[in-house]
Amino acid sequence: MHTKELSIEHQAVINELKKEPLTSFQILKKTQNVSLILVIYNILDELNSMGILKTYVKQNVKYHYIA
Repeated sequence: MHTKELSIEHQAVINELKKEPLTSFQILKKTQNVSLILVIYNILDELNSMGILKTYVKQNVKYHYIA
């Protein structure tokens, strides 16, 4: 796991995912600090690379959660 400082945007995504698993679009709607879906995808990819984030698919919908 990387020991990289997390940005405010990373923290906002993590805080929402601590509550419940969410789709990328749900994360976008719930976070005030991030306004573009592309930014959400980059944050999710970085969190996944750090080992913080996991995903699963349920009824053909991809959900993200904190590991």
